[in-house]
This record gives sequence, structure tokens and C-alpha cells, in this order.
Amino acid sequence: QVQLVESGGGLVQAGGSLRLSCAASGRIFGTYAMGWFRQGPGKEREFVAVISWSGTSTNYADSVKGRFTISRAYAKNTVYLQMNSLKPEDTAVYYCAAGPTSGAVVPGAYGYWGQGTQVTVSS
Repeated sequence: QVQLVESGGGLVQAGGSLRLSCAASGRIFGTYAMGWFRQGPGKEREFVAVISWSGTSTNYADSVKGRFTISRAYAKNTVYLQMNSLKPEDTAVYYCAAGPTSGAVVPGAYGYWGQGTQVTVSS
């Protein structure tokens, strides 16, 4: 059984920071790519960032490059998303996902999903 549990969301003012965490159970963590996606009100789920199973490769959506950083801690089976310089348009439910394909940017490439954590950025 694979479970992904996100935490760290909340309400923050524009320009502020948050760090999201995703704790993974099961045996996939060391072999699967881990991604973050988000879904804003009335919008489709969109790619935010991905890190390879080895942690040596990352990829970001253009909208978050230079502001967000994805990382993973193998000892804790956890992946993080550090979000700085937050903007109101970053408001969304953020989802953690795990999949076998490094660098995948489409939701269909991921077989495991967390329940999501709400991030709200006020102007």
C-alpha cells in the first residue's frame, strides 16, 4: 500500500513563503520520481515541479522557476516544495504525486497521489 500525505499549506500574504512536505509510505520512494501539481479554482490540475528518483534532476513550470525549489530527503521518505515570493495566482490545492517516469509533467504519468493541501496567497 502506497500513501502520500501532504502538509504545510496555509494562508500567507503575497511575497511570503511556505514549505510543503509530502511523506511517502511504501517502497516506492527510493525508485520513483516525485512531483508536485496544483489545481486552482475552476482550473485544471497543472504541473509545478518534479524531482527524479535519484534527486539529481529537477524540472519546474515556467511560472514558478526561480521561486520554488523541490527537494527530497531519503532518510525521511519525504519530498519538499519550498515556495518563496508567493503570488495570489499561486493559490491552489497542491498535490504530491509519485510515478516511475523521471521528469514527467503530465498528471497521467503518476500513479499515486496525495489528498492535497490548500495554499492561499492574499494580496
